Amino acid sequence: MKELGTSAPLEFRAPNRHRLVRWFFIILGSLLVGIGVLGIFLPLLPSTVFFLLAAGCYGKSSPGAYRWLTTNRWFGQHLRDYREERGATVAAKVYSVGSLWLGIGLTEYFFIENIWVRGTLLAVAVAVSIHLLALRTVRR
Repeated sequence: MKELGTSAPLEFRAPNRHRLVRWFFIILGSLLVGIGVLGIFLPLLPSTVFFLLAAGCYGKSSPGAYRWLTTNRWFGQHLRDYREERGATVAAKVYSVGSLWLGIGLTEYFFIENIWVRGTLLAVAVAVSIHLLALRTVRR
């Protein structure tokens, strides 16, 4: 897999020949996919970065797992958009920013009383929103 900053498409490299190394990367990639899936539902946990790292692990270990990840119907297209075009669709941006603020707003309203924790959550929400909105908009 190429570096994140390039505009080349997601690439698969030949798997490592050593079986123990392949299994290590498959297990690590699967753990990263699990964290990425959690990030879809938890507003402060990013998902794309974990899916990108999982793609790198699968790219070194398993053509099937790599293909599954990059063609997955729920997050494969978003992963390819972010990796190949360094951007996101308008719908992905709206969903991401909206769920971020809804999750943080509900968390702060119902569970957080400490003003410093609230301020930290607010700062994180603002920073993540700026990042998401600053991404190039991918048009289809």
